Amino acid sequence: MAETDQLSVPLSMLLANPALGLSQIAGPAEDCFISTVGTTEVEDPTPYLVGGELLLTAGVRLPDESDGIDNYVTRVVAAGVAALGFGVAPVHQEVPAELIAACDRHGLPLLRLPPQTPFVAVGQATYDAIAEIRNSELRKISKAQSALASAAARPDALQAVLQQLSTHIEAGSALFDAQGNELFSAGRRPPAPGPQLLRDLAVRTIARSAEKQVKGRPPPPSAAAHHHEGIHLTVHTLPGTDGSAPPLALGQAATTAPTLVHRQVTSMATVLLSLLTSPSHALGTDAHSVGALVRLMLGATPAEVAPALVPEEQPLGGHWVVVHGRHVLSRSAPVHRSYEDPAQLVALGTALGTPYLHIDRASLRALVPSAPNTTPVAPTQAAALGWTLGFSAPVPVTKLSSADAQAERALERAIASEAPAVIHHTDAQTLHALVAATDAREHARARFAPLFQAAAPGARVLLRTLRTWLTFHGTWDRTAAALDIHRNTVRHRLARVAELLDVDLQDPDVRMELWFALRWLPDDEIAGDRDTP
Repeated sequence: MAETDQLSVPLSMLLANPALGLSQIAGPAEDCFISTVGTTEVEDPTPYLVGGELLLTAGVRLPDESDGIDNYVTRVVAAGVAALGFGVAPVHQEVPAELIAACDRHGLPLLRLPPQTPFVAVGQATYDAIAEIRNSELRKISKAQSALASAAARPDALQAVLQQLSTHIEAGSALFDAQGNELFSAGRRPPAPGPQLLRDLAVRTIARSAEKQVKGRPPPPSAAAHHHEGIHLTVHTLPGTDGSAPPLALGQAATTAPTLVHRQVTSMATVLLSLLTSPSHALGTDAHSVGALVRLMLGATPAEVAPALVPEEQPLGGHWVVVHGRHVLSRSAPVHRSYEDPAQLVALGTALGTPYLHIDRASLRALVPSAPNTTPVAPTQAAALGWTLGFSAPVPVTKLSSADAQAERALERAIASEAPAVIHHTDAQTLHALVAATDAREHARARFAPLFQAAAPGARVLLRTLRTWLTFHGTWDRTAAALDIHRNTVRHRLARVAELLDVDLQDPDVRMELWFALRWLPDDEIAGDRDTP
């Protein structure tokens, strides 16, 4: 099919129709497309042409001399005629040699119509073929739209929609934010430098689409295209649903030019992606979630409302994983605050498999429905977006506060080790399992008892500072950065801890013993508000 939205039929399809008996006797061998069929016997038919025609003639007014025939062919080529059909008999017993030469010279396909083929039969066959192509396109569009709608209802809706889009348009697809971060992708990736060119095109298009429209000028473009060494790159910005979400862009890379089917399917996909990335959808404001919130605020316990937060098609045994996250920009990344984008909420929620997230500046907390005795999986996409994550073990809803502390400790270890994520594991196979939990807790309380008698800043602040410092292997600067306080404050607090506990914090045995005790100190005796600078 041609690259325009006008329906057309390949000339080769008409040549292959045995009922017509057509044969090409001049012009290029490359296929062309026919959008309509016209008949003419006037000396200059160009005023009546619109382009894309298969122009049929019996040569009634065809000039006799070669110069006149050449001028005739020149005019119809300039008018956009796709091909010329010449019917032999009764005016001409055969196609004039001068006409064959002129069509070869000007690159116009010339067809020979045998005497038994009426012109109207050629027109009817062409329109029948166009109708069949149209029906085929409608079937493809309908099938793709049904697949996209089903994908949008899945828990991993964004990834599923992109996957179906890539399948039905046979192109690689990616969703970009304004900084060029690839939030999701599907389909075959183009060879280098295709991915970088697509990313750059998306960033430029988003920037232009965000510009304010100037009165008297056309609106900023919402789409762009680029062709590079056989790869067709296209970008479509997502239409905003409420004006509060930052712009996103859908990028596509294909080895063929977009067709009408591709554009129709892509148009529906952009609307679905826009709805799926809206803040209201990201926050999971469906009837079940809202109902659970209302019940919780009116006195219900978390255990009573938790079942309403798990989709009916996803029964997981009533356990939850708590996730803590910290957004850290790499030194090579441009300075921006993408963690404030609602798109980050959507991307992370889809990657983690939950709509229950809270992003506060560069900090993340999430609840992920889970099954007991399973190990959480850290999504690689989170690290690509600049997030470091800590995961708790799966726990019943009654132990969420404990899981919250587990996730916080896991995040601290991830930051200390510069790992993209750390997952908390139970102590069944560790040294901690050799000590009874009751005895370990009593030892921990006794070991840190002097701190609970200390004046301001208090035991919780001192214990949190000690744990963070041990997590960072005694590094002052990294501890200060993690707690968002001055390094001298860290030194002062640790000196106070050493004095109250009467220990040498530079002794590795002391550090090991304190880390063990901290591990068993009840979470509610350490957890508290974060430090303020």
